[in-house]
Amino acid sequence: MKAEPVPVIAVGLCGLGTVGQGVLKHLQRARGDLEARLGVRLVVRRAAVRSLRKVRGVRLPAARLTTDALAIARDPAIDIVCELIGGTTVARQVTLAALARGKIVVSANKALICAHGAEIFAAARRHGGHFLFEASVAGGIPIIKALREGLVANRFPRIFGILNGTCNYILSEMAARGTPYARVLAEAKRLGYAEADESLDVQGWDTAHKAAVLAWLAHGVWVRPEQMIVEGIERVAPADFANAAALGYGIKLLAIIERDYARGELSVRVHPTLVPAGSVMATVAGALNAVSVTGDVVGTTLYIGRGAGQDATASAVIGDLADAALLLRQGAGARLMSERLAPAGECRPAPLRHIRCRYYVRLTVVDRPGVLARVASAMARSKVSIATVIQHAAERPGAASLVLTTHESDEQSLRSTLQAIGRLESVLEQPLLLRIGDFADRR
Repeated sequence: MKAEPVPVIAVGLCGLGTVGQGVLKHLQRARGDLEARLGVRLVVRRAAVRSLRKVRGVRLPAARLTTDALAIARDPAIDIVCELIGGTTVARQVTLAALARGKIVVSANKALICAHGAEIFAAARRHGGHFLFEASVAGGIPIIKALREGLVANRFPRIFGILNGTCNYILSEMAARGTPYARVLAEAKRLGYAEADESLDVQGWDTAHKAAVLAWLAHGVWVRPEQMIVEGIERVAPADFANAAALGYGIKLLAIIERDYARGELSVRVHPTLVPAGSVMATVAGALNAVSVTGDVVGTTLYIGRGAGQDATASAVIGDLADAALLLRQGAGARLMSERLAPAGECRPAPLRHIRCRYYVRLTVVDRPGVLARVASAMARSKVSIATVIQHAAERPGAASLVLTTHESDEQSLRSTLQAIGRLESVLEQPLLLRIGDFADRR
């Protein structure tokens, strides 16, 4: 009896850089296994590139290459458009053009989703297309499917985690070796862990884009980066790791998404955070990512893995290609559970006075009697209570480093406190403020 021919699904790659080459490499390597699992053959019919002359680590016939990404989006012979261009201009045009034709778009572009997510998902619904984006957050960790499928019975009072491998590598190296930030950053660039322009990573914006995607998945609302508290890691110094260790903490750049269901308020923030030294999150080192999800039914679950890089991101992209193949086999009208919006309910941005935690404040002050008393008085006027004090000699002659931790307070009070402290004549530099994440679960 003659075997039935295996259906072929045509894929168009828009972008054949690091991730695009990884996707093509693994599609070719695992062709037989994927065909057996999916019952279809995924074939890359065309790929859009910036340069036709560039030598790449994967092979694709020259006739299948083009410099026109929109031509791939509009090609009626292409079933799935894989947007791996990056940025928010051409990527948006390609995505909307493909969705307008009812196609499936797979993307790893968190910046695009953060900036234009509402428009993209509306276009997918209007034209019967699909937009899949597992690779946009935490690389190879399937956190998007976990939130929208495996944990569908839950509401999520808190999601937090390490979402940027560059920052985690830098902070891990600073903690382990006591090396200053600038030197570790230079090493990270040489090793390929940091971009030539590192600002998107180290200033927290890459993490903020990913946090916006997670907030939408969990709560069905779009939070723009300008509505978040976003702070980077540039001012964290080796002394802060020593001080944190003395207090029983490590330091990580965290995205924190918290919802108060009783008040109907949501806060999204990104900042360096002291995490308990005994917590799993504190042990996540190097370029790894980790996400902790607290659900009202399941409790807390933790996901750890490679958050970036060719293979980890390609794994997530190919996972979406598999889901896309399933949708195409099911026919018109099929939807994945992960495409359905979470009901937002009443959900507005939390005011600063409702965002509460404990705080770590490092000051460089004139080394003379009475300075601590004046700082304490300024904090008391804002109703911020000091919990502990650590004092060291500073590198500057005649100066001291004063480290204070507070009892629980709120962002509004701490901002007032820092303004008041910054005006003191005895304070020589801008204070450094770090949050203390006591919510990090201990092992």
